[in-house]
Amino acid sequence: MNTVEKQKRFRFWMIISILIIGTIVFSFISLNLGAISISPGEVIQTLMGQGSDRQELVLFQFRLPGIILALLIGAGLAVSGTIMQGITQNGLADPGILGINSGAGFAIVLFLYFFQGVIPATSALSTYMLPFVALIGAFTAAVLIYAIAWKKGVSPIRLVLVGIGVNAAFGALMTILQLRMDPQNYRQVTIWLSGEIWSENWSFVLALLPWMLILIPVAIKKARNLNVFHLGDDVASGLGTHVERERGVLLLIAVALAGASVAAGGAIAFLGLVVPHIVRKLVGPLHHYVIPISALLGAFILMTADMIGSNILAPTTIPVGIVVSIVSTPYFVYLLMKTK
Repeated sequence: MNTVEKQKRFRFWMIISILIIGTIVFSFISLNLGAISISPGEVIQTLMGQGSDRQELVLFQFRLPGIILALLIGAGLAVSGTIMQGITQNGLADPGILGINSGAGFAIVLFLYFFQGVIPATSALSTYMLPFVALIGAFTAAVLIYAIAWKKGVSPIRLVLVGIGVNAAFGALMTILQLRMDPQNYRQVTIWLSGEIWSENWSFVLALLPWMLILIPVAIKKARNLNVFHLGDDVASGLGTHVERERGVLLLIAVALAGASVAAGGAIAFLGLVVPHIVRKLVGPLHHYVIPISALLGAFILMTADMIGSNILAPTTIPVGIVVSIVSTPYFVYLLMKTK
């Protein structure tokens, strides 16, 4: 192993360690904050099983599931964005901008619209069905975008423009369905679509956890193929990579991660766009470094944004998607100005 590779590995593990420590620290801070204030000492006592019934209820049934959900959703969206940018060779590719999130959101709103009053949105059946419903919607959007954008291949700019159009179309369809909902479901869906972790309970954690534990390691294992795609399809084929098959598998992973994340956290925009760019500036373009750090950084950012949104204007809660958008929009404008 040469000196340059040793330096890259050292930087990689240093960033991983910083993000893990930062996530633990901010998670602990988030457990302290809220309408019911719990001191750091009381948090430690409660985690060790020595807290009051009220403290255990607040920490274990409300705050801890919300923190874990934010971490899972942030990791899923960041890795999804990283994969999409890798397979399209487009720095502006993102599940939110390309319409994948809107497709997943439309499928969920459609599900809630037809089954409202039959299957409660917070029931166990609905909780475990939503990721699959979102996957169908996200995959439908992906197929639609590629079919429209295909013209002797798919150019990056054409893909983004078609994605924006499909995103707007799904948004309009969701608005039509919302207007036909009863007021309570309309309000719930509107808040959720702005990017809100709408059901902070252990059922949603258990529904989302298998998707992340399976798909993110598979994405890391496929990192070599994403690295080879940078060399062009002809070179990738010459190196023994089944280009179309691997691109399809990676696209399916990205769509599934985005769909599952949308099912739990709504249409959180820009996270999958900005995180891969930040990580590539830190560790370079190699995806076996980029994907793990993107997962941790996305988790950290979303968990921190959720903490800010829940407490900055307490008792009013700002949806986490709005906080992420406020922070990320300037960077998105910078990327648009930089792109030729």
